[in-house]
Amino acid sequence: MIYFDNSATTPVYPQVLEVYQKVTQDYWGNPSSLHDLGVQANRVLDRSRQNVAGLLGVLPTEVIFTSSGTEGNNWVIKGTALEKRVYGNHLITSKIEHPSVLRTMKQLEEQGFEVTYLDVDDKGEVMLDQLVQALRKDTILVSIMAVNNEIGSVQPIREIGRILEDYPWIHFHVDGVQAVGLNQALVTSERIDFLTLSAHKFHGPRGIGIVYKKKNKKIQALLSGGGQEFGYRSSTENVAGIVATTKALRMSLEEDKHTETLRKELWDFLAQQEAVRIFSPKNGAPHIICFALKGVKGEVLVHALEEKDIYLSTTSACSSKKNDHSSTLGAMNIDDAWASGAVRLSLSNQNTLAEVAEFKRVFSDLIKKFNLFRYK
Repeated sequence: MIYFDNSATTPVYPQVLEVYQKVTQDYWGNPSSLHDLGVQANRVLDRSRQNVAGLLGVLPTEVIFTSSGTEGNNWVIKGTALEKRVYGNHLITSKIEHPSVLRTMKQLEEQGFEVTYLDVDDKGEVMLDQLVQALRKDTILVSIMAVNNEIGSVQPIREIGRILEDYPWIHFHVDGVQAVGLNQALVTSERIDFLTLSAHKFHGPRGIGIVYKKKNKKIQALLSGGGQEFGYRSSTENVAGIVATTKALRMSLEEDKHTETLRKELWDFLAQQEAVRIFSPKNGAPHIICFALKGVKGEVLVHALEEKDIYLSTTSACSSKKNDHSSTLGAMNIDDAWASGAVRLSLSNQNTLAEVAEFKRVFSDLIKKFNLFRYK
């Protein structure tokens, strides 16, 4: 099997599974309990929080564990809106965000908030001049993803941070779910107030997310109850999942240019095919290529490759089963004939050059096959 759908989810590292199993067996007490079993579990939880903070270059009190990137995005956006509504009701995002951001913004619009959706250029990058023009005295949040999940365009987060230095009252949220493994710091600007991550995107377990919340930034709590996670997300912590996530994050942040090599091999091959159009920018994230084969629907190509035991997806995994059109390609003004054929190939450091070579062989055969069917 060749698995090229790592932007949808990643296989868990074996070492991470070992950690998860050990913590599940040895530290199963409730970390809020006063007895020794609870104290031991709480120590393990605290150590993981400190380790994650060290990896991100932030304070332990700025690390909050959630259940997913979607939960984190919902919390930061809605929590900011509720907390800062007395100061303003205007939010800014882009047209190419993940559904957990775009649909949350639409929900807030129904509640009376105003949202500006920034355009992107032909490389899928946010237009900074539009951001400057959109900023207002009543703007309370700017939410921009670090890496687009469909085409892999890397957004100008540092530049946005510089612009927002003149607007200290505005919360700056970065969806960093696709950014782990870029060989750079995740908190790329001191101006970032919130960063969301999801463990299953970097070889960790499902059901664990991370939110970086800058100290002194006020936001409404996500869940009310027993006061866990500094009172922001009340719920008994998944200690084993959190420790395993910490291990996965450490492993994934180790410098590794392997995916860049694989992507270049695939990029050069696809660029040579006359019937292929690549939508991802050449200098995009080192693990994503979005492309289409002329005249072939994306789902048809996905299943044709699946028959050869090669797995990739149509654009976003969150939208593929619903047959939703790509919001990113739409924002880039890609015509429907091409956009309907878009597929996303996404890599991890577990993929190999041998797998790339096999993909090239199979894809070359498929091009010939589809051309034969088309011209019969």
